[in-house]
Amino acid sequence: MLRRSLENRDAQTRQLQDAVTNVEKHFGELCQIFAAYVRKTARLRDKADLLVNEINVYASTETPNLRQGLKNFADEFAKLQDYRQAEVERLEAKVVEPLKAYGTIVKMKRDDLKASLTARNREAKQLTQLERTRQRNPSDRHVISQAETELQRATMDATRTTRHLEETIDNFEKQKIKDIKVFRNSLYPPDYSSRLDIVRANSKSPLQRSLSAKCISGTGQVSTCQLRKEQQTEDDDDDEDLDITEEEN
Repeated sequence: MLRRSLENRDAQTRQLQDAVTNVEKHFGELCQIFAAYVRKTARLRDKADLLVNEINVYASTETPNLRQGLKNFADEFAKLQDYRQAEVERLEAKVVEPLKAYGTIVKMKRDDLKASLTARNREAKQLTQLERTRQRNPSDRHVISQAETELQRATMDATRTTRHLEETIDNFEKQKIKDIKVFRNSLYPPDYSSRLDIVRANSKSPLQRSLSAKCISGTGQVSTCQLRKEQQTEDDDDDEDLDITEEEN
């Protein structure tokens, strides 16, 4: 009966070990990927700031109407970067840092698992010792009684550590579920979509009107499609450079 109980507890411990290992693996991957996403978003923000500056420099060389249109667009585009900055700060504080903390949490849970395994191994050893004593010295009640006492102590210790392990793993699972919900809810502020829609709506008309006036007046010499194509090529090159740099690092 006691042997079967030991086997059941061993199976439970293995299940808990798998749960901790699973979190250690996937939370570690999530932490690395989220951190990389935050870094790339920050670099995109920096690129956008450069773009805003260049638009303002260019606007200062143009006619008053076009200058005003470009400056309006630059202002709205700069506001959009404020949201990007908020995203960077929010992800860093609400997602990346809590995920990093799971490195320490997992280490603590492994220590608890190790203590539980040590206690159970001691219990199994004492049980084996008692069985051997009964077989070799069935009439020596003093030796058998000592072995039974040692087994009882080992069993009490194993039961205590098992109960503690169950409690700490339960708390671990509850905290994990809570944190996952926080990760999801922390990606964007509650009113992020509505505010972003307003920014988008306000940022479309100034540049579109300015470009249209430029083309109608005959001063625009480069087609918008060509500009977009060249910009896309440059962006692709930048992405490749960033990926190569990250691989080298």
